[in-house]
Amino acid sequence: MTDERIVELYWRRDEAAIRETDNRYGGDLFRLAHCILSDTGESEEAVSDTYWRAWEHIPPNRPVRLYAFLSKITRALAIDRYRRRKADKRVASEYALSLDELSECIPGGERPDEALDADGLAQAIGAYLSTLKPLVREAFLRRYFYAASLQEIAQCQGVTVSWVKSALHRARQGLRAHLEKEGYL
Repeated sequence: MTDERIVELYWRRDEAAIRETDNRYGGDLFRLAHCILSDTGESEEAVSDTYWRAWEHIPPNRPVRLYAFLSKITRALAIDRYRRRKADKRVASEYALSLDELSECIPGGERPDEALDADGLAQAIGAYLSTLKPLVREAFLRRYFYAASLQEIAQCQGVTVSWVKSALHRARQGLRAHLEKEGYL
C-alpha cells in the first residue's frame, strides 16, 4: 500500500492504518529504535508508541514522506527511553557510540544529543552535509541519525568497514572545521 493511501486511512480514522503502517515500516522503525536502545522489548514499545503518536498527529498533519515522519517520532521516543535508561546506568548502545564519535565536533559545554537539537546548530550541520558526496552524506546520516553500526553501513553501501570509518572520520573533521568557521566552536 502506498504512503498516500496509508495517510488517507489515518484521516478516515480507520484502524487499518496502523496495521498497514506496521506492514510497510514496522521492521525499519524497529531497527532504528533498536540501534538506539539495544533492547528488544523497549524497541518494540517505542514502535508501538510511534503508531499511537502517528494516530494522534494525523490529522491534523498530512505527511508527504510518511517514513520520515514516523522515523522522526521513533527516534525521539527511543532517545527519550535511552536517556531514562542512561540515568539508571544501564547498557550502552550504537547510539552512545555514535554520540561519542560526534563529541569531537559538537560545541563544548553541552551534551552532543542536546546540542544537535539547537536550531542554529542544526542548520549549520545541514549546510555542511549538503556539501558532502552522496555516499558520505548517507553514511553520516545512517550513523548519526539512525545510529546504524559501521558494519550495517558498509553492507548497505557495498563498501568496506574501513572505508566507512575513514569517510566518517573525514566528515567529522570537516564538520568541526565548518562549525569553527560558523562560530559554534
